[in-house]
Amino acid sequence: MTIQFNDETFRDDYTFRNSPWAIKRFPFPFHEDSYMYSVNMERHRGGPKGSVYEKRFDVDEHYLSEMRDRALVLAEDPLRCQSLPHMTLAGWDLLELIMVAKSEDYPDLFELHRNGNAWRWVNKPMGIDHSFTFLDDATLPHGPMEYITRQTQGDFAVLDQRDDNLWMDAGMVTTQADWSLDFDIGMNFFEWHAPVPLAHEMGVFQRALKFLLNVQQGSPARRLNWTMTVNPLLDTSPENYHKWGIQKTELTPENVGAKQHLRVELQTFFRLPRSNALVFPIRCYLIALQDVVSVPKWGRRLHRVIRDLPVELATYKGFVRNRPLIVEYLSQFDDGLPTSDGVWPDLETEPPLRSG
Repeated sequence: MTIQFNDETFRDDYTFRNSPWAIKRFPFPFHEDSYMYSVNMERHRGGPKGSVYEKRFDVDEHYLSEMRDRALVLAEDPLRCQSLPHMTLAGWDLLELIMVAKSEDYPDLFELHRNGNAWRWVNKPMGIDHSFTFLDDATLPHGPMEYITRQTQGDFAVLDQRDDNLWMDAGMVTTQADWSLDFDIGMNFFEWHAPVPLAHEMGVFQRALKFLLNVQQGSPARRLNWTMTVNPLLDTSPENYHKWGIQKTELTPENVGAKQHLRVELQTFFRLPRSNALVFPIRCYLIALQDVVSVPKWGRRLHRVIRDLPVELATYKGFVRNRPLIVEYLSQFDDGLPTSDGVWPDLETEPPLRSG
């Protein structure tokens, strides 16, 4: 296998780590030295080679550990995966999309053999070799959406399109940034985005919905979103806030670089062929601040973004309490030099940190 999978945890002892390869390809979300909500949609065309954008569904060193963590979450709370009855066909659409994409993009890791509706799926990393009948629920151990998303990194919201709106009528959500599928199931696009500050007044969601309603089959889109997390937690759900919220009080000047993590979501959007549903994969990437600042451009820029972020956004994103501590830490890695445009690390051209 071409990828070396980590044996790590996202809870308890928190052994999660990014290799130098994973740091270099991290989807840093800030293309300039400031941040404000925007639609920021673009075509999901793939590439550049080696980046998290290259494949339709990125598989990296955290794959097996993330799948183990998902299984733990579902064992504790099965309602993290729900599908309303009319969404079963969309689940089969999603299963096909992921199986085809993974078998084509990672042929050394996944195989899909099809003879009419007789399908055989091979997932080598997880040791799965399963034959089933496409569109026959009885031939799978779970519903089609749950079956394939138990084997795919990231969360999945499956959106029904009707009445010129999108409705969250199915999903697998175990790595979310403080929102609840059980609360949002059956809501429309504006209802589940209601808690977001400033963006409604700016018309961001109206523009985003117009864009998404027109996503065509074969022309997926993508965007980045971000927040902050103390410790490399995947499951920051409101259901478990009593477990992870208290960890925000544990930051100190000595541990903030290791414990505070930038949490970035690569959000993609695919139109599904039979159901006409829109699937919204939300892939979570985590990186410790001490790893962010190992890239000079990112260290400078993150300091400026966090320092100047409107207080409403720092509050919504959950780190306003610790912002002074975070800014103080990051300030050590900002020497005032200008940064280059775009999100890429630019390691060959960005100057090293200039000492005091």
